[in-house]
Amino acid sequence: MLLADLVDTSRKVAASSGRLAKIDLLADVLRRADPTEIETAIAFLSGTLRQSKVGVGHSLLQRVASEPPGADATLTVADVDAALRRIESAAGKGSAKAKETALRELFSAATSDEQEFLFRLLTGEVRQGALEGVMIEAVARAAGIDAAIVRRATMLSGDLSVVGKAALTEGAAGLDRYTVHLFRPIQLMLAQTADDVSQAIAQLGRAALEIKLDGARIQVHKSGDDVRVFSRLLNDVTAAVPEVVEAVRRIPVASVILDGEAIALRADGSPLPFQTTMRRFGRKLDVDQIKTQLPLRPFYFDVLYAGGQALIDESYERRSEILGRLVPEAERPARVVTADASEAQAFYDRAIQAGHEGVMAKSLDAPYEAGSRGSAWLKIKAVHTLDLVVLASEWGHGRRKGKLSNLHLGARDPDGGFVMLGKTFKGLTDELLEWQTGKLLELQTERDGHIVRVRPELVVEIAFNGLQASPRYPGGLALRFARVVRYRADKTADQADTIETVRGLYRP
Repeated sequence: MLLADLVDTSRKVAASSGRLAKIDLLADVLRRADPTEIETAIAFLSGTLRQSKVGVGHSLLQRVASEPPGADATLTVADVDAALRRIESAAGKGSAKAKETALRELFSAATSDEQEFLFRLLTGEVRQGALEGVMIEAVARAAGIDAAIVRRATMLSGDLSVVGKAALTEGAAGLDRYTVHLFRPIQLMLAQTADDVSQAIAQLGRAALEIKLDGARIQVHKSGDDVRVFSRLLNDVTAAVPEVVEAVRRIPVASVILDGEAIALRADGSPLPFQTTMRRFGRKLDVDQIKTQLPLRPFYFDVLYAGGQALIDESYERRSEILGRLVPEAERPARVVTADASEAQAFYDRAIQAGHEGVMAKSLDAPYEAGSRGSAWLKIKAVHTLDLVVLASEWGHGRRKGKLSNLHLGARDPDGGFVMLGKTFKGLTDELLEWQTGKLLELQTERDGHIVRVRPELVVEIAFNGLQASPRYPGGLALRFARVVRYRADKTADQADTIETVRGLYRP
C-alpha cells in the first residue's frame, strides 16, 4: 500500500466531524492494506510508531523537513516502516550521521503531503480524531466482527496493531487467544481529571480516595518465584527493580498480577521528585549499587489476577478487598472511602501537606477498564501557576503551520534579564494562536531558523505540575507539564515571577 493512501485517509478523517464517517474511512483503508502492512497502517493512522524509540530530535526533523519533496507518490507503508527500523537500530559511533542520512533519504522520497504527515507522525502531532476508540471500531468494521471483542482483546494484549492484524486476517477466532495471561502485560487503566475533590465526589458519589503517588507506574506479574515487572509503556523493567521483585516474592499467593507505583522516598517517608525515581529505570550495569543509594518502594492499588482467576471484570470494591488480603498495608497507598466532600477534602489536604501531588478518586462499582481513560477514575492534582515572560517562539507544523506555537518561557532574574525554564505549546486555542502569532511578530528581534526571538514584554500565566532539575537550562530547573492558562495583559515583564520564586517551589 502506498503511503499516499494513508495520508489521504488521514486528511479525510481530520476533515470529517462525524464519528461514523471517520470509522468508515479508516475501515476502508484497512481492508485494502496488505496483511504485512496492517500493523504499521493501524499505528500510523493512530498517530504512533511501531518502533519504541526512533531517537530523532525536533531540530533534526526541522532540518530534514526542508528537503525538496519527491514529485511522485512512490513510498509504500512498508518502505517507511523499514526506514524507521534502520533509524531506530543505528547505534554507536557515527549513529547520529546514519540517522540523519536515513531520515533525509526518507523525506526526499516523500511528496510534500507525505513529508508533512511524516513530520507530524515523528513529532506526535497527528491529530485527526482517530483516537484508539475510533480505531478499534474501524478494525471491527473492516473485519466484520463485534467491536466489543476487539476492544477486550486490545485491553488484554496492550497492542491494537497486533490485535487488528489478527482480526483482519483470522476473524473473531484469531482474538480468542487474547485473555489474561501471566507475563503478558495488560494495558493500564487511566484516569480523567477533576478540577477539585468536590467535583469528584459529586460525580462518583461514595468513592475510594487514594494518595496519588508521583512515581513510576508498574505492573507486576508473579508465578511462584518467577517475577516480572512492566513499565507504564509495558516494557519489561524487571532488571532495574530487584527490590520490587524481592518484595513481590513475599506476597502469600502463588500467582498474581498487581498494578501500582514504584517510588523513591526520603527518610521521613515523603516522596522524592519524579525525576529522581526515574533515575532507577534504564540503569543496567550498576543496579546493585544504585538500589542501595536510591531504594524504591512499591505501592499497589489494584489486583488484576490472583490464584488463577482474572479479576478485571470484578468491581473495584471487590478487587480492593482481595488486594487488602494479599498485600500488607505498608505496600498500599493510604486511602479513605467516603461520600462526604468535607472528609474527602481533608484527606486531599493531608496528601498535599505530606508532599504528594494529589489524590485519586475511584468508583467502587467500576471494573478494571484496561487501556481506557474513563470517568471511573479521577485524578485531582495540585496545580501551580507562574507568571512568566515569553522569550521566543517556534513556527508550528501541521494544522499550526504558519503560526508561532511553541513558547520559550523565562522567569525574571532580579539581577537583570530572564532565566529560561522550558517550552510549551499546550493550552493554546486557535483564537489564541492567531493573536499570539501577530503579537510576537510585532515584538520580534531576530530569527534563528524556525525560532523567532522577541522582546521580553509579554507575560503569560503558565500552569504546571512540578519542577525538575535540568542541566539543559541555565537556572538548573525545568517545568513539568507546562501549559498556557492565559496572557496577563495586566502585568509587565518587571512584574513577572522571579527565578528565586521558582527555586522556592522546588523540593530536591
